[in-house]
Amino acid sequence: MIASIQYNSNKYKIDFSQPIDISIPLIASKQNVNAWYIDEPKIEPVQIEDWIASVAEGSPVNFNNIQFNPHAHGTHTECVGHITKKVHSINQNLNTFFFLAEVITVAPEKLNDDFVISKKQVQFALGNKKRDAVVIRTIPNTKEKLSMQYSNTNPTYLLEETANYLKKKGVKHLLIDLPSVDKEKDEGKLLAHNAFWNTTGKLRLDATITEFIFVPNNVVDGTYFLNLQIAPFENDATPSKPVLYEILD
Repeated sequence: MIASIQYNSNKYKIDFSQPIDISIPLIASKQNVNAWYIDEPKIEPVQIEDWIASVAEGSPVNFNNIQFNPHAHGTHTECVGHITKKVHSINQNLNTFFFLAEVITVAPEKLNDDFVISKKQVQFALGNKKRDAVVIRTIPNTKEKLSMQYSNTNPTYLLEETANYLKKKGVKHLLIDLPSVDKEKDEGKLLAHNAFWNTTGKLRLDATITEFIFVPNNVVDGTYFLNLQIAPFENDATPSKPVLYEILD
């Protein structure tokens, strides 16, 4: 299924039959990727007295309750409501879902006891390109990211200057394969979140951050179209399924 897209003054072609899913599925297991010091997600059949809502238990249907936290348990997309006193819903503020995106790969730099993504690295990778969305893959890029237990591991994060650079460059949608754009324990400063959403000025209500993605190694750096699919939760964040489409020659 080939689609032709006109974006500004340029025309592109993509194949809708060749999606590249960069989300991490949520599973009811301790092997589910996890952060922020909470237990694994749970998917369990409803039980009412002696009735268990599972076909395997004699029910005509499977009818499960699901308990999870979008920030801790997998790929999720969040809006500025994640860090503001006023409630802002991702479902109300993300109103378009198809964007021109750039995939870049970054080797985090050592800074004191941390590993960080600097402005210089992202600036070099993007050059003069103007993109709606930037997808950051960090290396090493192993399948351990699909089940990593990140709590108390001080993962890589973005420097404030990096988030500021992306904001000033007009990037509306930032996607990254880490549990957060900020340092795990930073005394609640959330410097990158605040910089990207411009909380000291006019809030960027239509800007989003997507964390816990996984970009396979066979996906080369470059320009793609991104379909940012979300579940319609009236919440600051929602589970999401970002899908890339390669641009055809």
